[in-house]
Amino acid sequence: MPTPNDRPTGEDPPRAASAARRATADADVFLIPTEQLPPGFAERLDDAVSEAPAPRAAATVVLVRENGGRLEVLLLRRPRRSRFAADAWVFPGGAVDAADSDPVLQTLADGPSPAAWARRMALRDPREAFGYAVAALREAWEETGILLARPLAEAPESESLAEARRAVLAGEMSLLEVAKRERLRLALDEFLYIAHWITPEPEPRRYDTRFFLAPVTEALQPAGTLAAGFAPHEPELVEARWMTATDAVEGFRAATMTMLPPTVHTLRRLAGFGSIAELRDGLADAPVPAILPRMRRHAEGVAIEIGNDTREEGRGKRKE
Repeated sequence: MPTPNDRPTGEDPPRAASAARRATADADVFLIPTEQLPPGFAERLDDAVSEAPAPRAAATVVLVRENGGRLEVLLLRRPRRSRFAADAWVFPGGAVDAADSDPVLQTLADGPSPAAWARRMALRDPREAFGYAVAALREAWEETGILLARPLAEAPESESLAEARRAVLAGEMSLLEVAKRERLRLALDEFLYIAHWITPEPEPRRYDTRFFLAPVTEALQPAGTLAAGFAPHEPELVEARWMTATDAVEGFRAATMTMLPPTVHTLRRLAGFGSIAELRDGLADAPVPAILPRMRRHAEGVAIEIGNDTREEGRGKRKE
């Protein structure tokens, strides 16, 4: 299945630019150098408001694990020729599908009720809120092979789940059908809602993205897929790597890893935590403001800025 960023939609829109290539002295200002900008992108900044496409609902999940006394996150690298976030390291995620809000899925999911998800996300429609959470779980499985679910009886065979994943990616099965066939319950009780980002208006592809965090443990791998490792879906992704948030931020600062501003911002939030328990304590009830970065011309290209009103509130801090 193509990612929402690469899915054909008739005429291809211009190439997106939001994968920041360089850090700046201000941690909340990111730079896209002139030589990395798509043709004509800087000129679009002047009339972006009138031409901005409506953002599409999307979900992202930050998968974390404890390994050797360290807290690690899973990052995936997109292809160099991608029309969105080319060569960038990203978290698993993608567009919300209509099937993600299926009421029947609610009966197969552990965790908050749709109404509780809606309150946490400040949304009026419980089904919409539930759909965001399901989309995060589904995209994680599609893109990495990691399915956060619990078996009702015997755990399904690894090959059976691998076959189901291939069918879902091909559009031949739905997550609901997989959950019913394999007798699984979706482990949404493990998911934390942690951030809300909206793509800047000058971008040709825009997303209204809800960010979740979920731990990856042996208990949540119904067929031993964690022990067997993960399998990034190609051609959407070319590499996957577990690493500490601190190491990932340093990779961006040193210009050895390209990332989107929301990825860097999220990694900086996570760098202060040492365990999954600390993450839950610090982020479960943390404020989640909507963050709409601004783009402006810069002497060396285009700058992406996070507004002053969201800088401190947007940073999760460990409770003392």
